[in-house]
Amino acid sequence: MAGPRKDTRGIVDPGELMARVRFRRFEAARALRPYVENYWFIDWDLDEPYESRVVPHPSVNVVFQRMEGRGDFCVVSGIGMDLFAIKLEGVGRVCGAKFRAGLFRAFHGGHQAELTDREVPLGEVFPGTSEAVARVLGPDDERDRVAAFDAFLLGLAPASVDPVAVRVGELVDRVRLDRGLRRVDEVAAVAGTSVRGLQRLFAEYLGVSPKWAIMRYRVHEAVELAGPGTDWARLAAELGYSDQAHLVRDFRATLGVSPAAFVRASTTRG
Repeated sequence: MAGPRKDTRGIVDPGELMARVRFRRFEAARALRPYVENYWFIDWDLDEPYESRVVPHPSVNVVFQRMEGRGDFCVVSGIGMDLFAIKLEGVGRVCGAKFRAGLFRAFHGGHQAELTDREVPLGEVFPGTSEAVARVLGPDDERDRVAAFDAFLLGLAPASVDPVAVRVGELVDRVRLDRGLRRVDEVAAVAGTSVRGLQRLFAEYLGVSPKWAIMRYRVHEAVELAGPGTDWARLAAELGYSDQAHLVRDFRATLGVSPAAFVRASTTRG
């Protein structure tokens, strides 16, 4: 499998974030790569608070966090439906594992909608794992943190990969990469199933609808391409929207502001 992606898609104002924190991605152990897309580590030492904002991917994350004033803790973060914002201050670190779409179900069986839009303490999802928090967050050497993360997840990994989960993950990747897939019925045709069948698969293995997944990836692209002089009507057409108004609606629903207001704010910050 290819190594961690280099893009910053989903991060709102990545230049601003990278100027304030150390952000890195790492590959998981080979046996974990069918499930884990990458580890992502953030370390910071800030003179003043900074709010990081992310438009979440349709993926579950296991996130170990060291936050000033909160100590060390870990959560299983289900797919976030809305913009995620967190205030970083003082000195801290985060060590996260981004699972491939649909593949967290191999570690945590059951309907994945139970995790959607929730952050669940690690011990509630995986009882008896509290010692992992210190092991992952403790080492100063990031290679030791990667090794500790590997050891933790390898202890939970299933004996074999669910082929249905793999297929769902492939479909989500196809949606991410292929702008030509603009409607749920088109994705269902690729999957060789009915629209209802596709909706059931996504609900069980992802916890979100295929329509939502399509929209989320298109909003990711819109955020990445937004800038002064953007032709929003043209961009809407390129992203598969029937008109500019539908793109603006989805953008506002996710970011909380219109594309024009987002660009103005970004230009002001720059």
